[in-house]
Amino acid sequence: MRSLSFDIFCRVVDNYGDIGVCWRLAKDLANRPDGHRVRLWVDDMASFGRIEPLIRPAFSRQRACRVEIVSWNACGEAQDKPPTPHAVVIEGFACDPPASFVKAMQRTKSLWLNLEYLSAEEWVQGCHGLPSMHPSGLEKYFFFPGFTPTTGGLIREPGLMERCRDWQAHPERRRAMLQALGARADTIARLDQGAHLSFLFCYPDAPVAGLISALSRQPRPGILLVPESIHARLPLAPIPDNLSIQPVPFVDQPGFDRLLWSCDLNFVRGEDSLVRSLWAGRPMIWQIYVQEDDVHLDKLQAWLEHSPLPTSVRALMRAWNTRDAERVDTLLSELLKPPNWESWRQASRRHTGGLSALPDLTSALIAFCTQKLRTR
Repeated sequence: MRSLSFDIFCRVVDNYGDIGVCWRLAKDLANRPDGHRVRLWVDDMASFGRIEPLIRPAFSRQRACRVEIVSWNACGEAQDKPPTPHAVVIEGFACDPPASFVKAMQRTKSLWLNLEYLSAEEWVQGCHGLPSMHPSGLEKYFFFPGFTPTTGGLIREPGLMERCRDWQAHPERRRAMLQALGARADTIARLDQGAHLSFLFCYPDAPVAGLISALSRQPRPGILLVPESIHARLPLAPIPDNLSIQPVPFVDQPGFDRLLWSCDLNFVRGEDSLVRSLWAGRPMIWQIYVQEDDVHLDKLQAWLEHSPLPTSVRALMRAWNTRDAERVDTLLSELLKPPNWESWRQASRRHTGGLSALPDLTSALIAFCTQKLRTR
């Protein structure tokens, strides 16, 4: 397969989800054996620097992980002579490249793709890969990530599943990780005693009280890892002795993956975190981003219908997303009982195994672009 060149445009939206996906894609493209050239345009370098420590926010142009990174402002400053577009231009989530760059794309006849948001809804399979005529006269193709062979798949870097399995085969690594993250001595001691380890990454309206109640009433001691920004918003009610809540600092993307690999149960939010928790192969609950008229609940239901999760897990997922703390408490308490917990674990492994057997997003995108460029 021939080497390609890519421009990827990304606006940093709240919660870092858009830049999280675009940065994973850029790194994956640039590090494939074919030697693809990748230039990533970002409108907020300071926020980008939070998920990638190599980024120097004051620099408008730099390189990291074999990717050329350019501040979006640099394109605006070059209205008269924008840089020559690469063969493929990807806009992340309909972010609209600058008009001067689109005009340059007319001269280079670059292949233009809109990387869409992740969805399991049926209509996505029919729209994936379809073109739309832009006012500039250029065709723009819609590329949909998804959970079926007829979509663009999910980002899964080469060797990711092997790295995950290797990490999980060495439990002592999570102990060292927690120590490096500044975990308290009592948290480490509880981990050494076989405590159940959970991770909570949620939006502000999540029914956290139900989760804490269910975990604190388990006979097995528990540890709940919570990002510092979320920890500050947790309920102030007294926590029973058998549950330890441990704040953890902001981590980079590889560190986030290791957190998910290390935990017995993960509560995650948004698109990037959903995919990474699926690759961990552990029981998880997803909080989808809220949309008007509860459209997000339809998207959640579509995803649940594609999964092999038990009925009770699906009910818990819906309760978590409808902010029903009492039902979360009841359902999670039942699911944590040994027979139900083992069924959930097995279903999670099957889910991950089925998804990992499908083509990954980066490979599907390269194949799509190669075919389109060949037929021009």
